Amino acid sequence: MSQDCIFCKIIAGQIPSAKIYDRGGVYAFLDIAPVNKGHALVVSKAHHATLFDLPDDLGRELLGALKTVGRAVMSATGASGLNVGMNNFESAGQLVHHAHFHLIPRHEGDGLRLWTQHAYESVEEMQKLAQAVRSAIG
Repeated sequence: MSQDCIFCKIIAGQIPSAKIYDRGGVYAFLDIAPVNKGHALVVSKAHHATLFDLPDDLGRELLGALKTVGRAVMSATGASGLNVGMNNFESAGQLVHHAHFHLIPRHEGDGLRLWTQHAYESVEEMQKLAQAVRSAIG
């Protein structure tokens, strides 16, 4: 637990939340400022700042919780779709430095837009970047 982390305080019960899931190493609660009603956050109980800090063995448990909570959110809200998102680091919009996944229920015509898409200048530019990523993977 990080003493300065609002999510750690929520998990510890020091700050109230609208808890919807609490099993094993995973906790989920409704976002206090939802994109759409039913917007939930799924977090590991242990403090890890980003996706890259999460232990690999926690991944299976988190994925199971995302599926369970996601289905429940869709059912409870009558949503016809669900966005799963995660922001890592401030430049990507991460406000709380405790790894967390957003589950956002979606409804036909809800007006929510994801992000503007762009194009590569050429196929060659795209292939060059693909090679750079493959090289970084090793």
